[in-house]
Amino acid sequence: MTERFRQHSIRAILDGYRSGSIAPTDVAQWAIAEWEKREPSLYAWECFEPQRLLDAARASQVRLAQGEPIRALEGIPVGVKDIFNTAEFPTQMGSPLWKGFTPGNDARVLYDIQRAGGLVPGKTVTAEFAVHALGKTINPHAADRTPGTSSSGSAVAVASGMVPVALGTQTAGSIVRPASFCGIWGCKPSFGLLPRTGMLKTTDSLDSVGYFVAHALDLQPVFESMRVRGRNFPISHGALTDEARQAVPMGRPWRVAFIRPHVWKHAAPYAVAAIEEWCKRLTAAGCDVTEPALPAGLEESHDVHATIYNRALAYYFQEEFKKAELISPVMNELIEIGRDIPNEAYVAALDRQTALARAMDGFFADVDIIVTLSTAGEAPLRHEDEPPDSALLWTLTYLPVVSAPVFRSPSGLPFGLQLVARRYNDPLLMRFIDSLVARGLLPEGSMYA
Repeated sequence: MTERFRQHSIRAILDGYRSGSIAPTDVAQWAIAEWEKREPSLYAWECFEPQRLLDAARASQVRLAQGEPIRALEGIPVGVKDIFNTAEFPTQMGSPLWKGFTPGNDARVLYDIQRAGGLVPGKTVTAEFAVHALGKTINPHAADRTPGTSSSGSAVAVASGMVPVALGTQTAGSIVRPASFCGIWGCKPSFGLLPRTGMLKTTDSLDSVGYFVAHALDLQPVFESMRVRGRNFPISHGALTDEARQAVPMGRPWRVAFIRPHVWKHAAPYAVAAIEEWCKRLTAAGCDVTEPALPAGLEESHDVHATIYNRALAYYFQEEFKKAELISPVMNELIEIGRDIPNEAYVAALDRQTALARAMDGFFADVDIIVTLSTAGEAPLRHEDEPPDSALLWTLTYLPVVSAPVFRSPSGLPFGLQLVARRYNDPLLMRFIDSLVARGLLPEGSMYA
């Protein structure tokens, strides 16, 4: 019964419902078996309730027996990062200040997941207030290495096969990094496409909702289950439904930009060699791979991001800061830095963010997809800082990204390939990934531990 999510994508599970070879209660039992086996050593969950999951699976099974249609996430267990409101579980945000807090409602994305048939067995571990303090979660590939900080519990729950999909968030690199370090697929859609109603807010112009999955095939259906849609969202609706924008013209190769951003000096030599070799394979497969320079000013991204991020933390966590003894040293330090940033500097940084986002939108006039490293290399030791990488650049400029589990370091640890597209070209990005999976240039599954 164990390791079934490694063998079955969500699409395969739904096909099993149709053929009668799999039932929702089977899927719930797979999750429970892996949780019982792996959770005692990995600490991916703040809470997990097997009986609640089984009861929900039975309700799904009854629904199907009555002839109801199979929904996109029918009977699929979904991990939820503990910064999203949940009516049935506490929302504690990794902080003792909020221990036992019950919001009494579900976040918008959680409502959408459940409307699509998804089942929530519990809440996954988050860094304190989704910032930087590393929590209790263990990297399943190497216990002495970081799993990534903010969305670590969700990433490990998927990487260890406890659930096939889990919610995360990214304000800098908190989906891309855990996905890279844990060897799984991580997706941060275009800013604003997954709604933020009913979740912790840290930074208005940076907080982004995303997710982890075990299989490339599941990127698109999970995205479609949660994204905003319809003419109430005219800009994204127009872009997402523009078939010409979301496809490469027949007969033209994919135009791929291999980017070495300003943080490239931090990349490990083995990581640079790995992606250079992969890009050669991409060229051999018929893609038009170039190495253009990024627009001027992108090298400012980390400074612009820090100004916005730290000032916003100081504003949103004023009350928590009054009980500084219950906040981690790193959180206290960021709030103190943010309190010293003038409002004028914050507004100027927001204006600069808008300008850089427009510059990146123009960059995609001649480019379909950007490829670069997800992280500088393998996961660092738990007590070490994570080296700078480019994930923050794409968050700052609102772009959709996917971290793919492609590479292994000389010590056998995973690190990811990052794929980036123009804002609202999320379907195009997923089509590119599907085409590379079909040609063997990207794996369909993940690097399970």
